[in-house]
Amino acid sequence: MTNDPATRLKRGWTTGACATAASKAALQILWGHEDPKTVVITLPKGEEPVFAIQAKQSGDGWAMVAIEKDAGDDPDVTHGAIIEVRVGPSTGGIVFKAGEGVGHVTKPGLPIAVGEPAINPVPRQMMAAVVEELAQQYGRIADVEIEVSVQNGRALALKTWNPRLGIEGGLSILGTTGVVRPFSCAAWIASIHRGIDVANATGTPHVAGCTGATSERIVQDLHGLPDHAMLDMGDFAGGLLKYLAKHPVERFTLGGGIGKLTKFAQGARDLHSKRSQVDFTTLGTWAVAAGLPDVSGANTALEAAEIAGGKLCTIVAEKCLDHARDMLSGSDMSVDVVVIDRAGKILARAD
Repeated sequence: MTNDPATRLKRGWTTGACATAASKAALQILWGHEDPKTVVITLPKGEEPVFAIQAKQSGDGWAMVAIEKDAGDDPDVTHGAIIEVRVGPSTGGIVFKAGEGVGHVTKPGLPIAVGEPAINPVPRQMMAAVVEELAQQYGRIADVEIEVSVQNGRALALKTWNPRLGIEGGLSILGTTGVVRPFSCAAWIASIHRGIDVANATGTPHVAGCTGATSERIVQDLHGLPDHAMLDMGDFAGGLLKYLAKHPVERFTLGGGIGKLTKFAQGARDLHSKRSQVDFTTLGTWAVAAGLPDVSGANTALEAAEIAGGKLCTIVAEKCLDHARDMLSGSDMSVDVVVIDRAGKILARAD
């Protein structure tokens, strides 16, 4: 991220932070008979963001507050989503419920038990802390039911990894710090980790990591894999394989386009174009050593493959396999590689 204040990317707030703010404002209405226009909360690292209240309602024994999520400059599908929290009395203690647009956990391996609302541990802790704070302030008993909803959450969830992770019916209420940092690589890698956790918890023997939607479709059809076995690897091959080495399954398939997999074959672990490039001199050396035309002057890996033919693609696949096995050393996983072109045609396989 740049340090220039004029171009610095704006951070935002997680769904968990928004739900916490809405919970606090709703309790201020229910218990304190207040009419807040904004609400301030304290995040785990001490930040104190101010949230504008978008809507509020109350009735006999309940109150509801809605807050619009601001994800800052992060390309988050929940940016602008309306997070609603309704509070009321519980039969004992603090109880969390999933309202419309918030999912339920249906598979093991996630930080929340099967059957529970998909409200992650830290947001639960943040909301519980608000309840305890206000119960003391207003002289109340902290027996509260907190129902979290997200407008249009079911549709938004289809644009996330939730269906593959076994979260059905809507979005998750997330956040470990309360802060959304723009273009967070860490968030993507954390989602990959959760996908592997779910695969292990459900006894899924075969998972795949692919560089894009086309390779994912080809690999899934090729091996007949269920959706939850398809890990959203993207450019983060290294992050996936490092975690898989410590949490192995029986079989792993690496799939992708010739360009990104050539970079992986050459030792790259982050396959983004800004962070790694194809070394055409090395690619040309591989080709010549195999009796193929020199491709060191090619502009793209696909052009090199067109010049040298399918044998070069096989060399790339085999070197990818070697690199993957090196990263998975110590495990007994079976590994295979599928290399495709932009149209989805399989150029080479190695196993």
